[in-house]
Amino acid sequence: MATWLSRDDARALCGRILKFSSADEARVNVWSSVRGNTRFAVNQISTSGDVTSTDVAVTSAFGRRLATASTNRSDEASLRAVVETSERLARLAPEDPEYLGELAVLAVPERNALFDRTVALTPESRATAVAAIASAAAARGLVSTGYITHATGSRAVMTSKGQFAWTESSDGNITSTVRTPDGTGSGWAGTGFFDWGAVDATTLASTAIEKAERSREPREVEPGAWVTILEPTAVANMVGLMTGALGARPADEGRSYFSRPKGANRIGEQFLDPRVTIWTDPMDRDLLSSPFNNQGLPNRREVWVENGQLRTLVYDRYWATRTKRQPTGFVSGYAMAGGDATVDDMIRSTERGLLVTRLWYIRPVDPRTILFTGLTRDGIFLIENGRIAHPVKNLRWNESPIAMLNQIEALGRPARVSPSESGDTAPAVIVPALKVKAFTFTSTSDAV
Repeated sequence: MATWLSRDDARALCGRILKFSSADEARVNVWSSVRGNTRFAVNQISTSGDVTSTDVAVTSAFGRRLATASTNRSDEASLRAVVETSERLARLAPEDPEYLGELAVLAVPERNALFDRTVALTPESRATAVAAIASAAAARGLVSTGYITHATGSRAVMTSKGQFAWTESSDGNITSTVRTPDGTGSGWAGTGFFDWGAVDATTLASTAIEKAERSREPREVEPGAWVTILEPTAVANMVGLMTGALGARPADEGRSYFSRPKGANRIGEQFLDPRVTIWTDPMDRDLLSSPFNNQGLPNRREVWVENGQLRTLVYDRYWATRTKRQPTGFVSGYAMAGGDATVDDMIRSTERGLLVTRLWYIRPVDPRTILFTGLTRDGIFLIENGRIAHPVKNLRWNESPIAMLNQIEALGRPARVSPSESGDTAPAVIVPALKVKAFTFTSTSDAV
């Protein structure tokens, strides 16, 4: 029996809350979910838990003064109290000149984002997956750690002007790091998922174990601009930095890579390799991007980059009104087109270069060029004459996804990845492996 709110129950709860409101306008957001997680370390489970929760946020507005208060209790006294709190705070708040009022009725795309095997995922099933990883690592004298997390639930938004949107979904994430006892080798594998039944913990373990064993006793190589093969997770680590910079407002205000002189932007310009196409789609069963935002504004399929050309930027309600446009969809998970090359094909075609598993500790350097810095992690290897020669010590990099996506030599088949550094559940990201002609590494690191 579902323990999250159905459409009818969510509508009824939001309606009850709005009846307590005396504000000029109000909005209710409700998140209801069952979440589970299992952590493991040193080849054994360390923590496991399941949480059922319903969280409510109430936004109240008096003119252009508004504030939000939240609670995780749904008894009448608590709901009345959270409305009163939001109204009291709103009366104290300064006016927000960008507040446009709450949304009236707008159609929101209907979708089915529940996956039965994820809905039914139990602690026992998670433990079985952990056992597959940990036993395989222990049999090779290695140490495994990792994290499995998943959530099934619904969310809803209702406004005092009649907008109501509701959706339910299930998704999760599984990652594992395997290390050698001497501490010199580290391997990683992971993926996000909608359908738990599609997760193969044994294959994931094999990938992490192979990388850990292969990366023992790494050697230093010289920093510089290297021919680099980036596995899909590393590609997602970079491309997400660009999709996160697609805001129209900073572009129009001259604060973004996508800015042009005199308040113009780069929409319509060819700015990447013509093989690059990136899109978001709430209805795509592989992506299932969020169908609406917290204001109740519908999302829709958007092609952000097509054949290397910038097709649009993210216009929220306020900036769309300012610029006399319609609001766009928004990035909540994305997919990038790929090619047919395998990573092995890319290796065989490389005279001298590097193979990178993933990136981490990523920090901004220059938002105007989308320049970031970070480190490689969990497997970086020197390629010579079409073969992996030996493991390499981790390297610090300074690079922009714009530069990377203009240096493409080969694209792999797109794959679902887990780009989050923390291993938490995140919107779906589907990207290919890339071989690029130059990726800039600036120094070596003794970190494993």
